[in-house]
Amino acid sequence: MNRILAYLEEAVASLWRNRMRSLLTMLGMIIGSASIITVFGISRAATSGISSTFASFGQEPLLILPDQAQDYPQIAQIQYRDIQKVSTALGDLAVSVMGQWQQTIRITFGNKQDYISAFQVGAYQPDALVMSQGRKIDAQDVASAARVCVLTSDVDRTFFGSAPAVGSIVRINGTPCEVVGVYADIKGSLFNSLAGSGSVGMPYTTYHDVIAPGPVDFLAIYPADPGQANRVGNLAVAALQHVHGARAKYTQQNAAGTISSFENVLNIIGIGLSAIGGVALIVAGIGIMNIMLVSVTERTREIGIRKAVGASRGDIALQFLMESILLALLGGGVGMGIGVLVTVGGATLLSRQLGEMIIPYVLIVSLALMFSIIVGVVFGTYPALRAARLDPIEALRA
Repeated sequence: MNRILAYLEEAVASLWRNRMRSLLTMLGMIIGSASIITVFGISRAATSGISSTFASFGQEPLLILPDQAQDYPQIAQIQYRDIQKVSTALGDLAVSVMGQWQQTIRITFGNKQDYISAFQVGAYQPDALVMSQGRKIDAQDVASAARVCVLTSDVDRTFFGSAPAVGSIVRINGTPCEVVGVYADIKGSLFNSLAGSGSVGMPYTTYHDVIAPGPVDFLAIYPADPGQANRVGNLAVAALQHVHGARAKYTQQNAAGTISSFENVLNIIGIGLSAIGGVALIVAGIGIMNIMLVSVTERTREIGIRKAVGASRGDIALQFLMESILLALLGGGVGMGIGVLVTVGGATLLSRQLGEMIIPYVLIVSLALMFSIIVGVVFGTYPALRAARLDPIEALRA
């Protein structure tokens, strides 16, 4: 240990004697390390923000809809009465089966009017979304097809401003409905738009009675076991074909699988961009190798003297390898600090769009140290071996 500390002290002294050259050599490591930390850190933080926001929506449903590519799509139209038939066919395999429509509705309150999108709510609501006012639609509302609705925050501000909305009566396509709740803003403005900001929600039973007495656009099914989504979807399609005939074709969309694929794509993109940034580390490593070869040439006589007084090849190699690793660690450490600062700043800006983010500090610091040591060892080995193999007599003559 004392010998290693002595070599470390000599390495520091050697780098300090040529501090400008050492600083320029470390510049490549600083840039490479900072770029990798920034790209990897921000990508992981963004993925965590997106994942946590998606998680607030709870379990995603399995969607069953008519295949529009078939010759006669109308034969596969899902009727409202089919909801109960599919629910009976699935039994305990599904927690909830509900109808869904994609339509724009007219909402009026006093002299204010707007056309907005609508979403339908069932008795089963696995989300963790918070209400800023009132309550969510409950199972009793769905069972009784109550004339109630919930608003997103944008609609609340448009129609009510700072006044309380709960208890007010709005007209939806001319039908009076009581506002029982208002959703709070989702953390991240991007998801406020993607998740239906500017929408009104109603029990799907009420929506059928008031807005869309005709066919259902598609079914939303919540499997009791998300891992059995494919089986549940196949059974639902079989139940629909039993009613509408074997020629009726349906497609399945597993929203949970789509979200998982999206998160995997984000992770792959982050790793890919980090790998591109790794090219800078290779260039930095070549710079370290070059400067260490120059150092070996400059200190040839010193190496000869050390060998003459008893230094082994291992001692010489270790001395130069320590200098190489120290160069890489110093450059990587400064780059890590810059990368962390940029990551924190970038995550702060992105959190306004994507929600609260978690920066994996331990992971990115570990990566920075690991890459710095690897670069120092890999690109410092050849110069160290070259110094160790010098003939002491020839070195003394240099």
